[in-house]
Amino acid sequence: MSKSKRLMELMMTVNRMRRFTVRELAAQFDVSSRTILRDLQELSELGVPLYSEVGPHGGYQVLNERVLPPIAFTEEEAVAMFFASHALRHYYTLPFETESSSALDKFYYYMPGDVRDRIDEMKNRVDFFAPMRQLPASNLSRLMNAAIGQQPLSIVYGSKTADSRREIQPVGIYASNGLWYCPAYCFTRADFRLFRCDRIQLTEEQPAAAALDHRHIHLGNWRSYTKEKHTAVRFVVELSREGVQRCEAELCPAPKLHVQQDGSGLLDHHIPSSEIPYFAKFFIGLGQEAEVKEPPELIDCMKQLLAGLLAKYERSEGSAT
Repeated sequence: MSKSKRLMELMMTVNRMRRFTVRELAAQFDVSSRTILRDLQELSELGVPLYSEVGPHGGYQVLNERVLPPIAFTEEEAVAMFFASHALRHYYTLPFETESSSALDKFYYYMPGDVRDRIDEMKNRVDFFAPMRQLPASNLSRLMNAAIGQQPLSIVYGSKTADSRREIQPVGIYASNGLWYCPAYCFTRADFRLFRCDRIQLTEEQPAAAALDHRHIHLGNWRSYTKEKHTAVRFVVELSREGVQRCEAELCPAPKLHVQQDGSGLLDHHIPSSEIPYFAKFFIGLGQEAEVKEPPELIDCMKQLLAGLLAKYERSEGSAT
């Protein structure tokens, strides 16, 4: 086996084993202990974080910040990976903000000059826009790790009326229209709730609630486990072509739309009754591009909002005169 191939396989082996001795590696690769020591020294110089322990029970250990072995990308794959990460820059905060920036720099730095020139040209011709929201959510990594590790958290949640203390167990996090959201089981409400990440303040208090086994619950199915599904109401909305496009782009998760050949469509969906105020504002924002047919509760809520808006501007006209 050539030295370069042995170093490559050695890097993958130590990342997999995490803890090992020189004798174990020498036997596995059928080389001398002195050769393995030299190889480990070269891996350390290449950036593999190795830690040695002396003594009869000593050996080597790979630290948590492991370095993955080299991966061969084609030019098109490398450009695609670069722009996939580049697109995230429109978000004010990211779960791995520092790491994604570092990865992007590495992709760019180690590309051949002609590929970098191609990327520089494409930067002004390819983009993925998301609304710029100046609402920091510095807790994204902790929320995501809690979701992966099935860990309850103590939080203070800021609503429009008042702050409230909660204990939650996150399902995951997702971004929509420039904002980050966290579906989670709320122990305080004994049900699943959707939280805005920028309104979540994590505390150092230890949650009193015991962790629940929610490994089968994820971003794609958490709504089916909420108790609110039993109080869901059916709503039917006729949409113009632009209305269909707005619903597809702005509603998350995207509802099932019945789209006609001319691009117009019908939205026939069930929503929890608690979300009626949100959808009332949303469909008012669509203006003439949407006509709500049912439920009556949604129509009444829209009428109340419109009446309040009209009264506001009537007062403005009266004060101006």
